Amino acid sequence: MADLQTGVPVEIHLETFIDQEGEQTHLVFDEPGQLFKMGESIYLRYQEVDEESQKSIPVTLKIEGNGNVQLTRDGDAKVKLRFADGKRIEARYRTPYGMFPVETVTPMLDVRLRDRPFAGMVNINYQLFAGEQLLGNYKIRLQFTA
Repeated sequence: MADLQTGVPVEIHLETFIDQEGEQTHLVFDEPGQLFKMGESIYLRYQEVDEESQKSIPVTLKIEGNGNVQLTRDGDAKVKLRFADGKRIEARYRTPYGMFPVETVTPMLDVRLRDRPFAGMVNINYQLFAGEQLLGNYKIRLQFTA
């Protein structure tokens, strides 16, 4: 198997379901990415293309040894979300207009990994809150294969 310390290429299939203010959006990305293992954590890095601006947005998904997941997007708005099954966690959402405190609530987090070929699946259902206000319900369905 290739060295996970230096990174191996992976194929990523990502579906995102967004429900905000009664409007549903379904996004699908098929992108090449890189997979790294550092300590007990696995990092998936890939570029998401913004449909409106056509800019590439670097995305990192960190799968921690305890099964928690952290999602970081580095576009015009920088987002760092953490997911732990059944927990409410503070997150950071930085826009050109400043920092907004948000929280994730994760009713469902399912991570499955396998060897030979190295592959995995990350399923996350979460809600995003600003204070007590629900901003939206989201589902992430990510699959990757080395």
